[in-house]
Amino acid sequence: MLTGRRIVLGVTGGVAAYKAAYLARRLVEAGAEVRTVMTVSALEFLGPQTLAAITGTQPAVEMFRQPSVSPHVEMGQWAEAVVVAPATAATISRIANGLSDDLLSATILASQAPLVIAPAMHTEMWESPATRRNMALIRRDGHVVVGPGSGALAGGDLGPGRMSEPEEILAAVAALFAPGLLAGLRVLVTAGGTREPVDPVRYIGNRSSGKMGNAVAAAAARLGAEVVLVTTVAGPAAGVEIVEVETAEEMAAAVWERAKMADVAVLAAAVADFRPAQPSGRKLKRAAGPPGITLEPTPDILAGVAAMADRPFLVGFAAETGPVAEAIAKGKHQRVDLLVANDVERDDSGFGTDTNQVSLVTPDGMVEAWPVMSKDEVAGRLWARVAAMLPGRES
Repeated sequence: MLTGRRIVLGVTGGVAAYKAAYLARRLVEAGAEVRTVMTVSALEFLGPQTLAAITGTQPAVEMFRQPSVSPHVEMGQWAEAVVVAPATAATISRIANGLSDDLLSATILASQAPLVIAPAMHTEMWESPATRRNMALIRRDGHVVVGPGSGALAGGDLGPGRMSEPEEILAAVAALFAPGLLAGLRVLVTAGGTREPVDPVRYIGNRSSGKMGNAVAAAAARLGAEVVLVTTVAGPAAGVEIVEVETAEEMAAAVWERAKMADVAVLAAAVADFRPAQPSGRKLKRAAGPPGITLEPTPDILAGVAAMADRPFLVGFAAETGPVAEAIAKGKHQRVDLLVANDVERDDSGFGTDTNQVSLVTPDGMVEAWPVMSKDEVAGRLWARVAAMLPGRES
């Protein structure tokens, strides 16, 4: 899988550092040559001799106590991929802001190799505004983010922030070098909530952040697909063609044109069902009193793709506020190949969150409920399922 590949594994100071030992073992077993860099705080959680025994080389820890004159430059140039697992909030901040005040962050800054980051921290730290900003910068720079998952954390807490399992991180690293699960496929994804103008200033919209659709597009690109993302909330990712739109009408035109050339379409956008029939060309004034707004239906983008004579494999998303039975009915009515339903009333699922709890609904009405996990994890599992349903593909 990774025969002959040169991997730098960075280990930072979190309880999840114990998983780094197993990840190192799996990388070596996959054929990679692995060098490790440990932060000083990582030494409090994992002994360096453990990694030395697994990889055959001593971990590098400090910038100025190494045989090499420039250890960060040497390792950065040597690496074909850099993996940081676990990545603490402090290290994520360094990466996002281009700091180089320890050997690991300096190595990352000195390397042009792809970077895979597996965050791990308490829920409060993961959900803090600072970490959210830093993660947005990291994703915008095109780095691969794996997790975090949701589950038991240090101290007995439960919630998002759990480091992804080594097997999932290994798969993300392997995807950097292999054609991938979706190699040769043309994928179309939609994301974000549409904005339907009331006047040049105001609009009718919804709370969709576009995070789920962006995660689906990024995961498809990592797995080797040729990806087009039609979105109202651009979230650039490596290997993804971005088509920015604003209204349902614009999204429909972009999707229906590109769906003709797609093998798979995943319509994750939250499209407004109605729009003002006659938006004002000038800003409406308070002094004129409340306006009377007549609404009309927007184009049904999903139905339009489903009705195509030679349509792609079609995955729909249903943001519901009630029982999954409504999503089952929608899936049958819309004739999708797979429907992803989530209850947006949950605090840990739906609009604006980094996690999601979804249920897959098949055309025959079978429902498979997934646990709460990060949207990146949902995207990865979704593509594995789609690949298993496509002729000639397997997960």
